[in-house]
Amino acid sequence: MDIPAYVLLSHDTALRRRMDVVANNLANVSTTGFKREQPMFEETLRRSEGTDAAARDVSFVLDFGAIHDTAEGAFTTTGNPLDLAIEGPGYLSVGLPDGSTAFTRAGNLAILEDGRIVTPAGLPVLGDNGQPVTVPPEAQGRLRIGRDGSVDGPDGPLGRLGITVFADERSVTPRGDGLFNGNGGRLLAPTETRLRSGGLEASNVQPVAETTAMIQILRAYQSSQRMGDALNDLRRTAIQRLGAFRN
Repeated sequence: MDIPAYVLLSHDTALRRRMDVVANNLANVSTTGFKREQPMFEETLRRSEGTDAAARDVSFVLDFGAIHDTAEGAFTTTGNPLDLAIEGPGYLSVGLPDGSTAFTRAGNLAILEDGRIVTPAGLPVLGDNGQPVTVPPEAQGRLRIGRDGSVDGPDGPLGRLGITVFADERSVTPRGDGLFNGNGGRLLAPTETRLRSGGLEASNVQPVAETTAMIQILRAYQSSQRMGDALNDLRRTAIQRLGAFRN
């Protein structure tokens, strides 16, 4: 087994994964409510097959997944009463076509002709009862969303938006469409819910930090390539010397 080559391969694979994550972060620097991701790796050891006392265990890099940074993005004022930002932890609940529930921090909402409050993709936002929140025609344009998630029209309350929190954020995984999958969430009570209307939560991606990380990854790639070239030179020299010895 060519152990050095396998070690370099695991290192290069980890670098490629890091580059994909950083590139995705930079691509979403302007996405409402986007949470930057960070790859997670773990070390895996392979016991040496040699019996020599100098033999050592070999360490490989294993891609363990990615986690998202839960830090809040900056609040951007829009003046639109249907634009919401969640202060603190939590996610809006969104109904999917298959009947399941996804979650999002993007609060740029709209109202369909049938009165349902929806995400920009047209998916219904669910209330604390698990059902879509609907606004009658006479209340549209005169809607107010309170800090506790309550949706009020001119004639009284229409429902309350459900905000879900998760004890372990590692169970919340991005779907790739601005939504998250999550299990084991808890619905916040009105006294725990903190919404801010009239603006949106910006992405928490810091372009300078991500660009710096990309440069570091490129430099690590270059170092890995030089090490691979050095290994190839060693193999070539060994083969040449072995051939000369046999002659």
